[in-house]
Amino acid sequence: MKRFHVHLNVDRLDSSIRFYTTLFGAAPNVVKPDYAKWMLDDPRVNFAISQRGRHAGVDHLGLQAEDEAELAAIGQRLQAADAIALAEQATTCCYARSDKFWAEDPQGVRWESFRTLGEATTYTGAPADAGQRAGVACCGPAAVAAAGGGACGPKASGNCC
Repeated sequence: MKRFHVHLNVDRLDSSIRFYTTLFGAAPNVVKPDYAKWMLDDPRVNFAISQRGRHAGVDHLGLQAEDEAELAAIGQRLQAADAIALAEQATTCCYARSDKFWAEDPQGVRWESFRTLGEATTYTGAPADAGQRAGVACCGPAAVAAAGGGACGPKASGNCC
């Protein structure tokens, strides 16, 4: 069963954590110095916030797949809509390793469809990895454009940005 995903950029992580903890009636499942995530079952949502110097507001929306087949089906639908901007395998983003498809809807809203493979100790891949750039937000169409088109994407190192 898929889970809806919302990622917001926030100006003050601590006050945002307090607000969303109160709103959801639950503490975040993951808290890092620049990131927090709630894995809620009611509503079934992966809700994440980050304080990484980006404009406050909705960063992207998405669908989290439970398994490889579910992600492949989402990818096929995005391909049919000619919407895939980037496909990544075993990438590191938001303190997790995952396979994903980035797309944009006709209004330019970024969508991340992904399957989590496990936890990671960094927000993104280490800047020292082959071709990586420090300070670029997690991958997706906007990060590809901001990095000159070549910093993100499937890499042998398994990291993005």
